[in-house]
Amino acid sequence: MNSFGKKWTFTSFGESHGAAIGGVLDGVPAGLRLDLSIIRDELERRAGKGIAGTSARAKNEPDDVEWLSGVLDGVTLGTPIAFIIRNKDARSEDYEAFKHNYRVGHADRVYEQKYGIRDWRGGGRASARETAGRVVTGCIAKQSLRLRGVSIHASLVQVGAETDPNKFAETITAYQNDGDSIGGIVECRINGLPIGTGEPIFDKLQAHLAFAMMSINACKGFEYGTGFDGVSQPGSAINHISGGISGGISDGTEIVFRCVFKPTPSTPKAGIKGRHDACVATRAVPVVEAMTALALVQFL
Repeated sequence: MNSFGKKWTFTSFGESHGAAIGGVLDGVPAGLRLDLSIIRDELERRAGKGIAGTSARAKNEPDDVEWLSGVLDGVTLGTPIAFIIRNKDARSEDYEAFKHNYRVGHADRVYEQKYGIRDWRGGGRASARETAGRVVTGCIAKQSLRLRGVSIHASLVQVGAETDPNKFAETITAYQNDGDSIGGIVECRINGLPIGTGEPIFDKLQAHLAFAMMSINACKGFEYGTGFDGVSQPGSAINHISGGISGGISDGTEIVFRCVFKPTPSTPKAGIKGRHDACVATRAVPVVEAMTALALVQFL
């Protein structure tokens, strides 16, 4: 599926090395005044300019949004919002070697097995390049949520085994210099969400958040509240820690969850040529915020 959400429906399109990537966001009410500069800032965060280990393409590619419909003078019209971001720094020749071969750890093989054809240029739809469209639409959702007093903030809290933010850049650079990569953990905090958000049984709030997070490239795990650490703690010590959600419904306190991102398998050490991040988790931070907003706006 290339669409997310039922009330605010985001449909993503485009390939990593095609003419453009983009999206259509339907269901946004008329009259929402957007700060387009915030969207530009969020795309800069996703590009990771100035962050250690960021790929050359991300550093050089200008993510300029071309609004096709649904917005007039920065105000939503209530009609589908369509936009594109042109790919201006694609270098398909970097992937010629994989035209008839599969990259280990990527979706190359399963795409071809499922569809009988694949876009070998940088992974096509399976590329993290696709997440730029999520950031655009997620930022629109965040601006709507902010009017309701809901704030979303994500941050990188671990790189490999390192938990000191002051040492993240040094750690990532060390792996990059060795021609390798490393994973990380992104933590997200939600404040101001009204009590009662979420539904029992199959529409639990954490289920929707997990679904949204696990759709992000390289995300391999989701936990909220005590998470996996709670397994080693007695119930008497953690029975008051809910992570802001009880029975699938928000309780009015801060919601905290974490996502694990694997190291990219595309590395010089693995003999794979191309432009790759040494730690994809660094650039996943705004994507986590965007998908959180798109998940929450469905309830509100």
